Amino acid sequence: MTDDAVPDLRASDADREKVADVLRDALAEGRLDMAEFEERLDATYRARTYGELAPITRDLPVPGVTAPVVSLSKEPAAGPGWSGRIVGGEGSSTWAVAVMSGFQRKGRWTMPRRFTCFAFWGGGEIDLREADFTEREVEINAIAIMGGVEVVVPPGVEVVVRGIGVMGGFDHREEGVPGEPGAPRVIVTGFAFWGGVGVQRKLTRAEKLRIREARRQGKLDRGTERRELD
Repeated sequence: MTDDAVPDLRASDADREKVADVLRDALAEGRLDMAEFEERLDATYRARTYGELAPITRDLPVPGVTAPVVSLSKEPAAGPGWSGRIVGGEGSSTWAVAVMSGFQRKGRWTMPRRFTCFAFWGGGEIDLREADFTEREVEINAIAIMGGVEVVVPPGVEVVVRGIGVMGGFDHREEGVPGEPGAPRVIVTGFAFWGGVGVQRKLTRAEKLRIREARRQGKLDRGTERRELD
């Protein structure tokens, strides 16, 4: 079979889903607006050949999406898992300070074994939803004086809260949720005086978009969607 024949090969449902995943990621990253996303997604599900799929993602900076590779052997799909996110080494950031200001640690970064932060008349956010981890057990030592620190973790991560509050407090609502096999364990310690340290469990924006899209295609009922997005 020649290369010229590849665009005429029939695309499978799995091929269309790969392109749809690229579009959802591009929407979450701000590379596409909602109108462009919906237009390209409709074109994806109407596509019958690789040649029709290729232009849909040609201008997106994702390798290997011009045409899915044709393989005559059945290969197992790679699961996301947690092993790839326990990377060892040093954290990309080990401390943060907010004095009448704010700080953020979010997106793709590496959570160290111990992260220390201080907020005085200010606030900070430590978002671990897309982070890698140097070790399977990590600690956030948060000190909030008339300020606040918000910790955001993804589903599947075990949370343990050991902080002390004086006319302030630590959020314990996410404690007691069993972690997934191989998932990190996040310990939140520190001290809050006239301030607070909150802990929330949230999906990433891309995961929320996938859930809404699954419902749009009739693969998810509204009750399940609401539980996932809460």
